[in-house]
Amino acid sequence: MMMTHHAIPTEAGRFQADRVVTISAGHAVHDTYTAFLNPLLPAFRENLALSNTEAGLLSVFTQGPSLLQPVIGHLADRKDLSRLVILTPAITATAMGLLGIAPGYLVLALLLLVVGLSSATLHAVAPVVAGRLSGRSLGRGMGIWMLGGELGRFLGPLVIGAYFLLHPESLRSLPLLMVGGWLASALLYIRLQGVEWRPADGDNGLPWRQALRSMGPFLIPLAVIIAVRSFMSAALTTYLPLFLVDEGAATATASFSLSILEAAGVAGALLGGSLSDRLGRRKMLLLSLLGTPPLMLAFLFADGWLRLPLLLLLGLVALSVTPVIMALVQESFPESRALANGTYMALSFGIRAGVIVVVGRMGDMWGLSPAFGFSALIPLLGVPFLWMLPARSR
Repeated sequence: MMMTHHAIPTEAGRFQADRVVTISAGHAVHDTYTAFLNPLLPAFRENLALSNTEAGLLSVFTQGPSLLQPVIGHLADRKDLSRLVILTPAITATAMGLLGIAPGYLVLALLLLVVGLSSATLHAVAPVVAGRLSGRSLGRGMGIWMLGGELGRFLGPLVIGAYFLLHPESLRSLPLLMVGGWLASALLYIRLQGVEWRPADGDNGLPWRQALRSMGPFLIPLAVIIAVRSFMSAALTTYLPLFLVDEGAATATASFSLSILEAAGVAGALLGGSLSDRLGRRKMLLLSLLGTPPLMLAFLFADGWLRLPLLLLLGLVALSVTPVIMALVQESFPESRALANGTYMALSFGIRAGVIVVVGRMGDMWGLSPAFGFSALIPLLGVPFLWMLPARSR
């Protein structure tokens, strides 16, 4: 599979909407498949007699390979990784479909490691290409990129919820769902002909050691903000289906509830990225860190239909800042965008993997309800570190 490379002005000011939307659509399909996992956790917990920690650890297997994203990003600043990136929806769809016939925990873990490697490749490279195609509207471009991810995380639980309605007793038909990923890879190949997948001066970028040293003062406060947000994220996404099932909800209902949260995240991602172009990145981060705790606590103590509007507000406020952070990272290090983005993604996924285990352990020791309450308050600790981030792009 060869990508042709004509002179497309990816660094120019023009916003290339068709190509940005195409990349976002590939992101949506890919993340639809990765989003199968969390609503499947109650079934795996029951079928394999797992603890909450063991079930949550399955998510960690998909995130561990993200530690390789700085390496992948560094390569992408210098080499054409288009063929590998275009295949990621097909690879992820195949591995996720095979989960339905996996004979035990070890095979589940191995398949999820494959998913993690595929996901790490896509998330290290594709948003940087989308950013270059966005010209001067970087926040808007990252919002559209994250729109795809949030749409995928909305559709994934919805698909699994429908699957459980049709197949309440078995996961063995899950491989039938692989075909969507294969079609998405074919579409990316056709639609992205002529796009440059690395910067024109990629061979002249900063050496990786020098680039990483320059990122140090920026990455320290960013890592703290990522860590405190990860408690909120782990509770709301990884453990929400388990929390609702423990409270008596059906597996399909728990899946649809996660879809509601992610549906609001679709709007939040697009709105947050665009607003940050106008209001500033730090203001948007502040709004999220201050707004998430009271909404999470209200959701925890609410009951019945009252949880629906709270899930919508949580998705809008809590899930809106990832494109803001990605825009901040890329504009702060324009000479090493893919390396910087890969480093951020590795930090994000690596920290979140550890937090998932911690929240799961708290759920086993205290119950998931107290674990949710603790996770709701932690984001407030990140507020002082916002002022260590740059106010404006370089």
